[in-house]
Amino acid sequence: MEKIVCTNRKAYHDYFIEETYEAGILLLGTEVKSLREGKANLKDSYAIIKGNEVFLLNCHISPYTYGNIQNHDPLRTRKLLFHRKEIDKLWGKFTQRGFTLIPLRIYFKNGKAKVEIGAAKGKRKYEKREAIKEKEARREIERHLRKH
Repeated sequence: MEKIVCTNRKAYHDYFIEETYEAGILLLGTEVKSLREGKANLKDSYAIIKGNEVFLLNCHISPYTYGNIQNHDPLRTRKLLFHRKEIDKLWGKFTQRGFTLIPLRIYFKNGKAKVEIGAAKGKRKYEKREAIKEKEARREIERHLRKH
């Protein structure tokens, strides 16, 4: 059973998501407690590959409410736990021009915190406008069908 903590809704608006990968995330104790309270934000966060490891940057996990001096830095760089083959596959995508690694959601699966990472290509302004038009057209059709 999955419990979704937060999603990056803006990612689907700003990027074409080619592939998704699931990764574990290396957290401190107070970060896990804060995630269980649902206090995380993926806005403007991204992942990079440094050496043979993948890191998540700019992911904001709020300090734990009942934490003391052991509380964590909200914007610290966190290591993502991938298998070696997955890192090699990601490196192939990452080195292609225009691809970035974007976290799509953070969730708990079997009691462990997981991050869904998408290999994404940025949308241009006109592509975003087209996506909005299509979405509005779909809504209008559904609204019309519900009436009749």
